[in-house]
Amino acid sequence: MVDRITAHALAGVPHGFLGRRGGVSTGQYLGLNVGTGSDDLPRAIEANRALAVDGVMPGAELATVYQVHSADVVRIETPFPMEARPHADAMVTDRLGILLGIVTADCAPVLLADEEAGVIGAAHAGWRGAFAGVCRNTVEAMEALGADRGRIAAAIGPCIAQASYEVDEGFYLRFLAEDEEYDRFFKPRRSGHHQFDLAAFVASDLADAGVKTVEMTGHDTYADESRFFSYRRSTLAGEEGYGRQISLIGLPG
Repeated sequence: MVDRITAHALAGVPHGFLGRRGGVSTGQYLGLNVGTGSDDLPRAIEANRALAVDGVMPGAELATVYQVHSADVVRIETPFPMEARPHADAMVTDRLGILLGIVTADCAPVLLADEEAGVIGAAHAGWRGAFAGVCRNTVEAMEALGADRGRIAAAIGPCIAQASYEVDEGFYLRFLAEDEEYDRFFKPRRSGHHQFDLAAFVASDLADAGVKTVEMTGHDTYADESRFFSYRRSTLAGEEGYGRQISLIGLPG
């Protein structure tokens, strides 16, 4: 059985932030690795993706994009073939029977829904995409489908937590150059280094976009190796590759 984390804010919509437990991959990818960019066995990745779908909305079609840390959003009317996925980092849809899937390994997965309008969204918010406005763009794209940003509920899933996310002075100064108030998302660390609160930054950006209900699950992907894949943890450990988990949201039909 897959490890499915849900948010109260999205209780009326099928969704789930899935960890690494419950999959068929082995070795360093042990568990539910869904990352097609990894060198895991393709048949294992395909099986894991099927398990993920069955764990959230059985029988649904899975829609994903080729994530590139951008602020670009695409409208999904029917899932793209794997080889034809557009380069983007967020999706919106009003179509029934489709699960929007965001793949992460420390970046923040964001799931959104206006249940009354029947419009959902999913965003991959690493620091680059979040800084560039991927969450704001997702809200705007949902509005174009008939959503009301005042009704949209959003949930930010497992991602690297502030205590685990050390960044250098250049990273810190990049944010302050945009807005000095962004200092509140950083804590001083050792000399010339800071700790960045990615989830809080994403939550603030959603609130600034007019989203009134924003929930954070509060899980740290870096710190919990048994439950989540982590790009930073794998990199620091000198591993050749890293697994990815998936977050899903759909409209039953």
